Amino acid sequence: MKKTVVFISLLAGVLLFAACSQKKITQAEQPQPAAQQREAVISKTDEAVTADVQQQTPASSSTTTDVSALAEQDRAFKVRDVHFDYDRYDIRPEERAVLESTASWLLKNRDSAVSIEGHCDERGTNEYNLALGDRRANSVRKFLTASGISISRIKTISYGEEKPECLEQNDACWEQNRRAHFVLN
Repeated sequence: MKKTVVFISLLAGVLLFAACSQKKITQAEQPQPAAQQREAVISKTDEAVTADVQQQTPASSSTTTDVSALAEQDRAFKVRDVHFDYDRYDIRPEERAVLESTASWLLKNRDSAVSIEGHCDERGTNEYNLALGDRRANSVRKFLTASGISISRIKTISYGEEKPECLEQNDACWEQNRRAHFVLN
């Protein structure tokens, strides 16, 4: 009995060895480093997504046009911040041109809305600067509504001194921080 078990074990080992030695490992079956495996998965995923988008996109190039139009619209809205004098929220005469061009853009793009962020320099208490930033944003909103922009398209928020444009402590830097900033919604 003992000889039979040993013989069967040897026979199984020989057969297993013979079966394994006859199979050649191809290049595709060789283990790949993790980075190569990730690259292959990403490549296949990109190909599948591209094929899926091409299959779902109609033959016309309206999707491309829509994306281009949105990018162009956003690019056209890049306006300058409106700056204010120290401890003031009234609009300076030299800043009116910025607001007039913003109003003109909003009148042409009636589906767009804008947020106006009020900012202050670091001088003054947090509470005071939040209130002053709010008055600055509302002053700009009042100008835009007087120019024909619906108040429902304009939101205001005050950040006070919390989001400075410039971090130095001098008059030139503080002047940059006293501003109303536009964000297209």
